[in-house]
Amino acid sequence: MAEATDGDGWELEPGDEEGAAVMALIGRQLRAWREAVGLKASELGAALGYGEGIVYKVEGGARIPRPEYLDKADDVLKAGGRIKSLKEDAAKLRYPKKVRDIAEVEAKSVELTAYSDHYLHGLLQTAEYAQALISMWRPVLPREQIERGVAARVARQSIFERDPAPNLSFIQEEVTLRRPIGGKMVLRRQLEHLLELGKLQQVEIQVMPTDSEDHAGMSGEMEVLKFMDGTALGRGVRLFGGRPVSDPKQLRVIELRCGIIRAQAHPPGESLAFIEQVLGEL
Repeated sequence: MAEATDGDGWELEPGDEEGAAVMALIGRQLRAWREAVGLKASELGAALGYGEGIVYKVEGGARIPRPEYLDKADDVLKAGGRIKSLKEDAAKLRYPKKVRDIAEVEAKSVELTAYSDHYLHGLLQTAEYAQALISMWRPVLPREQIERGVAARVARQSIFERDPAPNLSFIQEEVTLRRPIGGKMVLRRQLEHLLELGKLQQVEIQVMPTDSEDHAGMSGEMEVLKFMDGTALGRGVRLFGGRPVSDPKQLRVIELRCGIIRAQAHPPGESLAFIEQVLGEL
């Protein structure tokens, strides 16, 4: 994941060529606007409240500018909102390429089926649950890296607001509802959030009971996404090297397992009742 070097911006993770190209484009535009009004880098830096070195790094594509940097630059350079319009592209670069790729694929999907065994699926997590979860990673991550991870996870949840809405099906292992990640109050609010999501017409949440004797998901978490053009993408953490697959034969294996898991789990209505029961036990 990308590391922050100071409070003036962020750097990309190594090897993120796509992000580097976007950063270079943003930097060239900022430099062109600065030169168009006849300002030196030192003068723009003074006007923005940043050092000259930061201006050169941003314009050289070596630093991802913060939103407030772009807001101030738009005002100082009288860009009429054109620099501010770069904030969305710059903000996306805060997240690692892997996360951006996941979000892009999810945003294009019309159907998603996911089975999770150790913790709640990222699309279902509250911000405080996600923060507690990411904070548990070892070695311990820097605070800003944790915040960026949480922000990326929450940003993906705009999928619930899409119109037309995609069909979203989540099968959660029972233990994911009981493990008090972040403490009991965090878990309580997380379970309440699940109940709200479960009321959405396009969302189905199912619980896989721990006492089930037959379980098709013993190979770990897996997911299938389907798209408008009829294509699909699947991934199983212990299937096909854990990499995303689109080959029909490989997809069939993941789809078959997901289908069996759905049949073995509690139906959606019973699952919501089960979540309410777990919530009542806290």
